[in-house]
This record gives sequence, structure tokens and C-alpha cells, in this order.
Amino acid sequence: MSLDTIVAEIATEIADGAAEIEAAADAKEQGLDPAPFGMAIATLDGGVATAGAAATPFPLQSIAKVFALELALAALGDKVFTRVGREPSGDPFNSIIDLERNVGVPRNPFVNAGALAVIDALLDCAKGEEGGPVVGFVARQIGATPRLDEDVLASEHEGGDLNRAMLSFMRHHGNLRRDPETVLRAYVEQCAISLDCTGLARAGLFLARTRLPAGDEVGCERGARTRKLLALMMTCGHYDGSGDFALRVGLPAKSGVGGGILAIAPEIAAVAVWSRNLDQHGNSMLGVRALEMLASRTGWSVFGPPAEARR
Repeated sequence: MSLDTIVAEIATEIADGAAEIEAAADAKEQGLDPAPFGMAIATLDGGVATAGAAATPFPLQSIAKVFALELALAALGDKVFTRVGREPSGDPFNSIIDLERNVGVPRNPFVNAGALAVIDALLDCAKGEEGGPVVGFVARQIGATPRLDEDVLASEHEGGDLNRAMLSFMRHHGNLRRDPETVLRAYVEQCAISLDCTGLARAGLFLARTRLPAGDEVGCERGARTRKLLALMMTCGHYDGSGDFALRVGLPAKSGVGGGILAIAPEIAAVAVWSRNLDQHGNSMLGVRALEMLASRTGWSVFGPPAEARR
């Protein structure tokens, strides 16, 4: 199946419903039209397919939380989950309400408070990493140092009051070890990592490797860690839109307010999509639609192929 076909159909849907898309998108307030759209697939056999604006860079924002959690789990194992929960929140990604309900323990690693707790834990075991642990990890995955988005760096540092409030709340309850500004600096840096769809698909390809050689102790540990990550991506990766995404697409995935989504077809591929128009949950509207088309036509959903993919 050609990605160009999906991109062409997305373009048709944009043309037919541009006003509706703009009206529904949070990004409308920023004066953004419904285009452009990009898509890339990196497969485990080394292939890469791209279509649309796949070479346009965008900040990862919350997608980087996946890479931070991978590093924290590799270093600390399940001890991470003494600091952060594993359940969907049902609240917006930047909500502070859950911290009060759970006495300073974030609901999961992908809401902002959870990501801040993960970074706090990660900083204790990732000393001396030039450019920060998550930047270094992404650089190793793609073979080049990623650029950091200057606008994200500036806006988050200057306007991070809500994140600072979350850090203070966690510190009050004994769930923060480091200085809040140090943690916030590392968090903002990972949010500012800028990749295009091709780079993001390559960076996330390690998550598609869930079956590793029998008898390989390190490989078994890595496989178990990957399965935990994918489970959390499926249940929490789109915030309070995660259930709808699971129904429509059926792939573990993580979105970011930069307009990107990283989705994983286990043992097959990593898929990256990007469109900057967001729905009310902070997820790319056209990105979700494109992944819905892809999963339907390839049968990649982890819940089994639809009828049209079986024919």
C-alpha cells in the first residue's frame, strides 16, 4: 500500500472539510490552516517510506516522554512505578487535580506531572550525559544530534508556571528529589527536540522489536521493558483521547502538541505522522485520521485486522 494514497485522501478531506477542521482544531486560535501533513514508516527490515511533508521538522513535545521512560526503566526497572502510576488519568495532560487526589503521585508517566517525576528519577542515574539524557538517546537512535526548537525552549522556560506548580506539589509530598528548576530545564529540553517524520520513525523503531532471541538475558529484559512501554502508550498515550484512539487505530502510540504522533506496529514498523491542527485533547486530528486509514488497510491493529484488510 502506498503512503501517497493516504496523503492524497487526507488532502481531499482537507479540501472538502477545511472549515470544519479549522473550527474543531485548537490550533485555529494560532491562525494555522489544516495543512501541511507528513507521514513516514520505518520497518524492521531497514526500509523507509515517506509521503507528504515528511521532511518538515517539528518539536517532539510529549512524544519525548516515551524516550525518557525507556531510559528510566532501563536504569531503575519497576522502581520507577513507585514514583508514578500506570493508569489512564481521564484528565487533561497538564491537570494538577490528580496530584491532589493521589498525594503527589502522578497518574501515569505521560501526563506532564508524570513526565516531570520520570525526569527527576532519570537525572539521578544519567549523570554526565552531554546535551541531556533524552537528547543523547535520540541522537544514538538516528545517528545525529537533533536540533532543539528555540521557540519551545523560550516559551516553556518563560511560561512554565503550571509545571512549576506540579513540581512544588510533588516536592511537598516527598516525590521530588532535585531542584525544581533543574528538573524543568531537562524536561523543556526534551520537549524541544526537533525531528521530521522520517527521523521520528527511525528514533522509535526500537519499540517495534518485542521478540528477542531466546536465552538472551539482556534481550529478554529489553523485550519486557518494551512491552511495558507499549502498554502505557496504548492506554495513556493520547491522554483522555486514548480510548477513542485505541478504537479507531488499535496501535500503541504517543502524541505531542507539536502535531506529531509516533505509532508502533509490533514486529513490523514505527510510524510517524505530523499535522499541526490539534483536537481538544491535544492530539493531531489529521494524524489520527491517517493512522486510522493505515491500520485499517494494513491490518496492523494489535486487536486484529478489519474485514477489508483480510480480503
